[in-house]
Amino acid sequence: MADSAFLDAVPPNDLVEVGRVVNAHGVRGWLKILPHSPQADALAGASVWWFKAPDPMLGSGALARPRALKIRACRRQGGQFLAVQADGISDRNMAETLRGHTVWVSRASFPAAAEDEYYWVDLIGCDVHGLGDDGPRLLGRVDQVLDNGAHAILQVMLGAPDADGVFQPLTDARGRPRHALVPFVAAHVQSVDLQARRIDSDWPADF
Repeated sequence: MADSAFLDAVPPNDLVEVGRVVNAHGVRGWLKILPHSPQADALAGASVWWFKAPDPMLGSGALARPRALKIRACRRQGGQFLAVQADGISDRNMAETLRGHTVWVSRASFPAAAEDEYYWVDLIGCDVHGLGDDGPRLLGRVDQVLDNGAHAILQVMLGAPDADGVFQPLTDARGRPRHALVPFVAAHVQSVDLQARRIDSDWPADF
C-alpha cells in the first residue's frame, strides 16, 4: 500500500482537480497520469500533488479528502499522458493502489499565464455577455470548458441572476439547464476580465 508515502499535511482550500491516475508506469513505482486539460503546466510546476480516492475505494469511516505526495519527476509520456515519480512510491504494486485516484494541485502553485492566455479553471464561473438587438446582454455563466482539438469551447449555462443576485439557469421542458457553446477564440471573444468574472463576446444573445 502507498499510505506510508503520503505527507502529513492539511489540504489547502484552493485545490483544483487537474487529472487522474490511470495506471502504474513501469516497475519502479512511476504513475501514469491523464491530465484533464492539454494545459499541464499546473501539474508540471507543482512539487506537491494531492490524490483523492474515488468513493468505491473508501473504507468504512474513511474521509473523502485528498492526501499529498511529494513529486520528484514529471515528464510527457505518449502524447496525452504524464509519467510521474513520487517520493515513497517505490514499486509497481504501490503505484497500482493509486489507480483511479483524482489528482489535485493548489491554484497558488500554477505558473503565471502568458498574456492573452487563461487557465480553463479560471474561466469557469465567469458571466458571458453576448450581443442582443440593443447591445451587450448577459448570455449566461460558464460551467465547463471543453476541447474540440483545435481550440477551447465555453459551455455556457443560459440564465441570469434573480432579484437577490443568485444565478438562475434557464431550463428545458424536463427541467434540465440549457446551454450554449461559445468558441473561445479571438474571432468571438473580445475581452476577458477575470477580476470582474466577465467575458464579452459577439455570440448572439437571442439565438
